[in-house]
Amino acid sequence: MSDGTIAATVDQRPAARLGLKLGLGTALAAIMMTAVGLSVSVGAVSVPLTTVWGVVLDRLLPGLVTPDWSAGRASIVWEIRLPRVILAGIVGAGLGLVGAALQSVTRNPLADPHLLGISSGGAFGAIAALLHTGLFLGALTVPLMAFGGALLATAMVLGLASVARATSADRLVLTGVAVSFVVMACANILIFLGDPKATHTVVFWMLGGLGLAQWGHLAWPLAVLLPCGLWLWAQAGRLNAMSLGDETAASLGLEVGRFRLTVFVVAALITGVMVAFSGLIGFVGLMMPHLVRMFVGGDNVRVLPGSAFAGAVFLIGADALARVALAPEDLPVGVVTGLCGGLFFIWIMARRR
Repeated sequence: MSDGTIAATVDQRPAARLGLKLGLGTALAAIMMTAVGLSVSVGAVSVPLTTVWGVVLDRLLPGLVTPDWSAGRASIVWEIRLPRVILAGIVGAGLGLVGAALQSVTRNPLADPHLLGISSGGAFGAIAALLHTGLFLGALTVPLMAFGGALLATAMVLGLASVARATSADRLVLTGVAVSFVVMACANILIFLGDPKATHTVVFWMLGGLGLAQWGHLAWPLAVLLPCGLWLWAQAGRLNAMSLGDETAASLGLEVGRFRLTVFVVAALITGVMVAFSGLIGFVGLMMPHLVRMFVGGDNVRVLPGSAFAGAVFLIGADALARVALAPEDLPVGVVTGLCGGLFFIWIMARRR
């Protein structure tokens, strides 16, 4: 092979990589748009896909299309289903991202965002608002108190870990599990002491639900997910080192204990906000990293964004299934994710055997 041929081959490599990235980005965008469109179109009242995208274009670019749909369908698409689907995508992305980070930093394949007791803290705050304090801040009372409860649970985990010097992966996990049991016991006490006629209001929230989504609420989880998610992605190399063991990470100059606690705080912040707006939704952060690693390997540079994308698509699909399974009633989306999670791990165990 001549020097000119070698140079031409080398010059073609960046262009080929750019083309591959553009093709992959286009495919992922198409998958996401398809998931969003199908999810918005299904429910107790079915809406054609052409109407869904027509309503969206009409709202974003008025005058671009001629409305041939009723005002009722436009309201269903824009005011009810689209913010719900977007919230599902944000929450799914956050839970998937946090699950991948926690599994790396704890070297525990069963780690997920509920590991730190954050979801239990969020449940405690929401139950207190629904059954005892009342909506003294209006519609934002439940999300804000759930977020406060999640932060309190996180502070308890980090405080106990600091006092007991439990900075190792196993001890941090045990601390989170212990705090989760204590906080959920307190939440059950609140339910027991609450008005029996009002306790049914907490059931749907504790099982996970996205039916309270509003356009005005979407900015809060998104404002937390973007900077925290980018920070975790920037730490992909350190997370790779942590997944090899504390000794290996320390030999590479990483302050293992401090970095692990920092990741836990960021994971707590993301999970707390997601739980505040969606209730308790399990197994997303547990399943998605495993599925993504089957396709892209173990490098967190690819696993973290892949888990976020897979989590978003999965929760959007799970919410759509929850709306049609018992239509016109909404099935709690946590029931769907729990069922999928159980079946997934049965399949994993059978596959590894």
